[in-house]
Amino acid sequence: MSELTHPLIIDGWFKEVSDECFPGQAFSLRVEKILYAKKSKYQDVLVFKSTDFGNVLVLDGIIQCTERDEFAYQEMITHVAMFAHMNPRRVLVIGGGDGGVLREVIKHPMVEEATLVEIDNSVIELSKKYLPHMACSYDNPKVKVVLQDGFKFLKDCASKEESQKYDVIITDSSDPEGPAENFFTENYYQLLYDALTPDGVATSMASENIWLNIKKLAHLRKAASQVFPVARVSNCTIPTYTSGQIAILCCAKNSHVDVSKPIRTVTESKEGTLFKYYNHQIHSASFVLPTWAKNIIYQ
Repeated sequence: MSELTHPLIIDGWFKEVSDECFPGQAFSLRVEKILYAKKSKYQDVLVFKSTDFGNVLVLDGIIQCTERDEFAYQEMITHVAMFAHMNPRRVLVIGGGDGGVLREVIKHPMVEEATLVEIDNSVIELSKKYLPHMACSYDNPKVKVVLQDGFKFLKDCASKEESQKYDVIITDSSDPEGPAENFFTENYYQLLYDALTPDGVATSMASENIWLNIKKLAHLRKAASQVFPVARVSNCTIPTYTSGQIAILCCAKNSHVDVSKPIRTVTESKEGTLFKYYNHQIHSASFVLPTWAKNIIYQ
């Protein structure tokens, strides 16, 4: 069997280049071995073992996660929303086929049901094989997997009874290219709003950060604010996302909810057991933006 190849791996290095998402810069990781390289029905999928960051999942040329630093993003996009809600019993994850967000969601004992909606089953199966530390929660009895387009799933939620809606919705999509492009529009935020319970909280991967396409980040927040009375930007540092940061858009359906402050907390000792990155101090601190960035995003 011939050795796997991929056009983005040249001379032993994977190079992430996207003029749309990361204009004027690129990011590289040294490759030890290509583990999987194939186009699924929806996107180009690459998994490789890096020399320094463990196994890496790449979709349509963009790094989604690495074993070394995935916990930073997974914990922040999950727990900022979860701790901003008093009693998140029903949780919905759109995307996130690698399982990282699910792993974090079920750390909250009050969760009764965690539903993941993923359009590309190959991401789930590959994560189980190559990212088992992230995909470890698929066998949990609280977890339900729906193989469907997230947009269609949310549209169906709008007409459901209140008891069938969600306390927290987390959109862990890939970047706004290919099947994930629709997750970055005002129409999508309306679907999120309609699928939430009255005190519901939603977080979304915002793709951009204050150093890359800040005007697009400001546009996303403004689009969300046309629907949600609360729409704030949180920040997470993670080295393998180009420029080392990623923004998370945090929204609340109830205007009295301050997503920047955890409404529930656990002891520092418990935080140290449950989390590697998240704690109640960093929850609030992640919403503090440099002056110039705050002026642009909240203008």
